[in-house]
Amino acid sequence: MIGADAIIKCLEAEGVDVVFGYPGVAICPFYNSILQSDIRTVLIRTEQNAAHAASGMARITGRPGVCAVTSGPGATNVITGIATAFADSIPLICITGQVNSELLGSDVFQEADITGAVESFVKYSYLVKNVQEIPRIFKEAFYIANSGRKGPVLIDIPIDVQNAAISRFSYPEEVSLRTYKPTVKGHAVQIKKVVKELERAKRPIICAGGGVLLSGGKEELKNFAEKHRIPVVSTMMGIGVMPTEHPLYYGMVGNNGKAYANRAMNESDMLIMVGARVADRAVSQPDLITQNKVLVHIDVDPAEIGKNAGPTIPLVGDARNIFTDFAQQEFVCEHEEWIAMLDGYRSTMEKRRMPNPAYVDPAAFITRLSEKMQADGVYVADVGQNQIWSCGYHVVKDGKFLTSGGMGTMGYSIPAAMGAKLADMSKQVIAVCGDGSFQMSMMELATIRQHQVPVKIIVLKNNYLGMVREYQHFTYKDQYSVVDLSGSPDLEKLSAAYDIPFLRLENMEKSEEVIDMFLKEDKTMLLECLIDPMDLVK
Repeated sequence: MIGADAIIKCLEAEGVDVVFGYPGVAICPFYNSILQSDIRTVLIRTEQNAAHAASGMARITGRPGVCAVTSGPGATNVITGIATAFADSIPLICITGQVNSELLGSDVFQEADITGAVESFVKYSYLVKNVQEIPRIFKEAFYIANSGRKGPVLIDIPIDVQNAAISRFSYPEEVSLRTYKPTVKGHAVQIKKVVKELERAKRPIICAGGGVLLSGGKEELKNFAEKHRIPVVSTMMGIGVMPTEHPLYYGMVGNNGKAYANRAMNESDMLIMVGARVADRAVSQPDLITQNKVLVHIDVDPAEIGKNAGPTIPLVGDARNIFTDFAQQEFVCEHEEWIAMLDGYRSTMEKRRMPNPAYVDPAAFITRLSEKMQADGVYVADVGQNQIWSCGYHVVKDGKFLTSGGMGTMGYSIPAAMGAKLADMSKQVIAVCGDGSFQMSMMELATIRQHQVPVKIIVLKNNYLGMVREYQHFTYKDQYSVVDLSGSPDLEKLSAAYDIPFLRLENMEKSEEVIDMFLKEDKTMLLECLIDPMDLVK
């Protein structure tokens, strides 16, 4: 057995089904050994998307997604995908080939110091120098990636190590890292403090972030909110913690969130922030969430607590464990007046749009699409105006909402949707993007075709980089710079080139009929929706 064989054995031991990647000489031993395995390989068309696809898979399975690329440009190309996963705490194992060990530091062909380059975007990284250490390193990597605050781990493996003989393969059963002991159980004293404050509070609210979904604590939070009648709002990454139309859910907060959700958070006298970083997109003025209220900050990463806002009660732990412990506490609280007030805000503060009838109204279209999607469908939003419309108007039932929240990486939706679909072929998966973000990953239509991944793709086409154009509209008084997408491909001809069925929707008149056709069968389709170029998300 050589090192490359050992890597495959490690992946099999971890239950890995799919590896996304792009080969090159430095990773060829790995890709040669994987031929003897049942692990499926998916050739993506650019390395960044290997990480996005692995991320989409991880967010459906709850296990680390895996990608493998070659050295030099292969490794550097994957960095944006790694950074995207890191910003959203998505567990990944990123394997990179490397030049011969004795040549490291010599600036030889396709050498890149990838462990150094990704230092600020990974939980941990390894440069494998001894083939005998491969089983230990992979066991540790999977544990680190999927415990505590989840995130990507990079393993850089020189080609000579992949080809070296390993004397004895034994995959460890346990991991013991002296300096890495994440806290997942909440401190009992802090939990009791939270309960006491809840008994006193008149206007409590829970603000849920992506950490709730990553912990698998969605049901525990929902049950707790329902039992004690506590309103819930979410960050962008927390969309899906409650069904959109649940009476206790008041929408997304932040710069592009619901006005009534922001007002609810600001007027609360007790704010329970759970699995969220208190970052600028959700909370533009952190001081506001500490004024005249009790702030409880719950997070599995102690470094996030107090980083942007000082909590009254810090509580370190995994959201699922914390809300399981809360469920065992007996207490009574009364908030019906508060809920009635928030219901009033919701009914009077909903934004009124004035869409151009000559085009598709993205808000109405996304809502109509949501209503017709399967209840457990997966909606993958890209970045730009399409993302904000999706956050505001997609109706989550029992499914999942995926997007790039922390890094805001354009081109995320199509590869992430591929990974999500391959994670569970029974799920309906739809990628929604703008014509700008579509062109950042449209090469993956070849991957979809080659590997027969029935992902449905919607392109909201307005011939602009819409979010930047909108910013320039308000900031520079319609002085537009480098946002015109003239020269974009004819999507009908492009679809034909990839043998993908194509639909076009020009306005809302036939939207019901077109959506029905789009969703009718579980096969790849591309739907182009023509959007008013001057439409605004604000």
